[in-house]
Amino acid sequence: MMQLEDRANLPWSHRLGLIARGVVTVLAGALVAVFGTFAHRMGAASNIPYGLAIAFLILILSTWCARARLDAVGLALHLIASSGTAWVIAGASTGDALTPIGFGGSVPYFSQHAGYIWLIGMILVQLGMLFMPASWFRIGTKPTPNGTTPRATSPSSSAGEAR
Repeated sequence: MMQLEDRANLPWSHRLGLIARGVVTVLAGALVAVFGTFAHRMGAASNIPYGLAIAFLILILSTWCARARLDAVGLALHLIASSGTAWVIAGASTGDALTPIGFGGSVPYFSQHAGYIWLIGMILVQLGMLFMPASWFRIGTKPTPNGTTPRATSPSSSAGEAR
C-alpha cells in the first residue's frame, strides 16, 4: 500500500479518488479522439502522414497515463471513450468529412486510407498496450543504490533532522 507521503509525489490525476480518476480517464480518451481525428489527415494529401504520427503519439501517451492511473480498468475506459468518440465523429453526417472512409479515385494512398488507419489503429494500439508488462506503467520514486525506495519528505520537516 502506498504511503500518504508517497502519494504527494504522484501527478495530480493519480491523487484523485477512484471515481474522479475514472472521469479524468474518460475525458482524456474523448479528447484524444477529437484531437486525433482532426490531426490524422495532416500530410495525407502529400502521402506524408505526419498527422497520423502525431495522433498516434498523443494516443499512446494518453493510454499510458490511463493504464498508470487505473491499470487495465483505466485502459478499458480510455479505449471505450476514445474509440466511441472517434467512431461517432466518423459516422456523423454533418456534410464535412472529418474521417473520410470508403472512397476511391486517383488520390494518394494515405488520403484514401488515413481514416481507416486511424479508426482501427487506435483500437489496436490500445489493445497492444493492455498486454505490456504492468511494471512499464508504474509511477514512483527511483530506488536508491541499495535497492530501497526513499521516503518523501514532508514540507514541515527540515533538511537537518534525522528520521
